[in-house]
Amino acid sequence: MFTGIIEEVGFVKDVEGQRLVVQAYKVMTDLKLGDSIAVNGACLTVVQREDNTFTVELSPETLRRTSLGVLSMGHKINLERPLAVSDRLGGHIVQGHVDATGSITSSKPDGDCVILRIRSPKRLMPYIVEKGFVTVDGISLTVVKRGASSFTLSVIPYTLQNTNLLGKTVGDRVNLEADIVAKYVESILAR
Repeated sequence: MFTGIIEEVGFVKDVEGQRLVVQAYKVMTDLKLGDSIAVNGACLTVVQREDNTFTVELSPETLRRTSLGVLSMGHKINLERPLAVSDRLGGHIVQGHVDATGSITSSKPDGDCVILRIRSPKRLMPYIVEKGFVTVDGISLTVVKRGASSFTLSVIPYTLQNTNLLGKTVGDRVNLEADIVAKYVESILAR
C-alpha cells in the first residue's frame, strides 16, 4: 500500500527489454530485492539492486495498463516506497494498481498553482468526484472539477517542483488510479 506522496524523482538509466533500470538515491537507503516500489504509480518488484540503481520487470499486463512502456533513458519518474505500518497516511490509500492511462489536455496558471486537465477513459469517470482523490503518475491529488470524460486538478508549486509533473506537457500520457474505496462501494452496491 502507498500514499501517493512522492519521495523522490528518479531517472530511467536504461531499458533492457521488459526490465527498467532506475537511478535513485533517497529510496535506495533500505531498498532490497523483492521489495515493492511505486514507479509512476505502478507497484513493481525490485529484481536487482546496485549502489544507486534498481531494476524492475514490466509484465505484459503492466505494459498494457500503464505508460511505462514508453519510457526511455533520462525520463523522470516518480518513486514511492510502500507505507510502513507506523507511518502517517499523508495522501490517500493507493494500491499501485494502475487502472488506465489518461492524457494531459491543458495546463494553465492559476496564481502560483497550475490547473491541469486530464482526459480519462469513460469507464473511470464514475469513480472521479469533485474534492475526491485520484492518483496521477503515483501522485495523490484532489479533483477540482469533473466533466464527462475529463477532470481538473490544482497542482501547488511544491508538488510541481518535487514530482515529474514539472516536465509534463499537453498530450503526455499519465497513469491513473481511481480511489479504491469508490470501487469497493460500487462493487457492494452492484450485488
